[in-house]
Amino acid sequence: MASEQITYDAAYDTVAPDDFPAMMAVPRYGRRSDAFDTIISQTHDHFWDPLDKAYIDFSAPFDIDRQLIMPEDQTLELQCAVIDKVPADQRIRFANDLTHFSLSSILHGEQGALSLSASLCHILLDPGAQEYAANQAREEARHVTGFTKYVAARWGEPLPVGPTLGNLLTELVTAHEVYKKIVGMQMLVEGLAMGAFATINAKTNDPTLRRLIQLVMSDEAFHHRFGRIWAQKTIKHLTKEEHRKVEDWTAQCFQVLLFNLINAEQKQLVYRKYNIDWQWARDALKEAFTDDDRRTRMQDNTNIFRVLIKTLLHAGIITDRTKPLYSVWVDMKELATESEEMPGDVVAEEMMVTLREINAKRRRIVSKDIAQPAVAAE
Repeated sequence: MASEQITYDAAYDTVAPDDFPAMMAVPRYGRRSDAFDTIISQTHDHFWDPLDKAYIDFSAPFDIDRQLIMPEDQTLELQCAVIDKVPADQRIRFANDLTHFSLSSILHGEQGALSLSASLCHILLDPGAQEYAANQAREEARHVTGFTKYVAARWGEPLPVGPTLGNLLTELVTAHEVYKKIVGMQMLVEGLAMGAFATINAKTNDPTLRRLIQLVMSDEAFHHRFGRIWAQKTIKHLTKEEHRKVEDWTAQCFQVLLFNLINAEQKQLVYRKYNIDWQWARDALKEAFTDDDRRTRMQDNTNIFRVLIKTLLHAGIITDRTKPLYSVWVDMKELATESEEMPGDVVAEEMMVTLREINAKRRRIVSKDIAQPAVAAE
């Protein structure tokens, strides 16, 4: 199994997706790893329901024609010639439509995480690992609901997924290799998400979006730990050939995401709405924002790509062989000295305190279609 799946701990042993009989093998039920028990036991501490206004109210008003959801310095198009193509009375709406694109991408990412977690339930042989994956699937499902409701409240429906993110998510969800699923989703995508969430939480002008992000972060902080556990139990045991395979695939994904995730081609639908040619916009953005600007942005500890590089470095996936690919953008020595704490971990902890208070007096949402038990008269 190790040679095929690149995993050296029994907690990550897998079977083929169609080998359900292996899940019913009697010895399997008693071979549960305790590696994930702490994460699983804390599931109730950060429970929240996107359909319950006690946790979040999506009906809170916000005028997207008059108020910026994200400040100007968080939207590149507002800082270059692109904005000159937009009539003055439509510029706030234009900026918010670009935020619409970003949040739609996050929604698609959450759907990818949901489907990937569910796919792990079909192949993870260890009952503890399987239970963790099932818990994550449940939590990702409420993220999908939460972002869907927020997008619906502000714009009606999400924008289609861009080719770069769509192709990566499809590769991860359908991959047979466990390392691609775990490194790709629990480290690459979750790392990007934690950076994005930390930035949105710190910068957004919309209280409803901030609340949603804080709720989601209270879950994501735990999801990221699953990938760390895999790295701790696997990386040090890899052969040189296996480490090279994981490292090269990860570096390739990083490069694709860095240069394509939020480029002009991905935003064609937004540009078209304002009669902006995306190729012209691409050139305008390139002229205004150089590699030096990209490096400056990566000095911010919540920058999504800085967070991603830090995650991979601390996991031991990046070696001296591929460090030059990343050191072009960030100071690798500086990253190595930083703690493994993720941007947003503090926010997640604070939100968990709030959630415990809400959950202590939580009401249940009861479907009208379900008959309620009769209450005996006293």
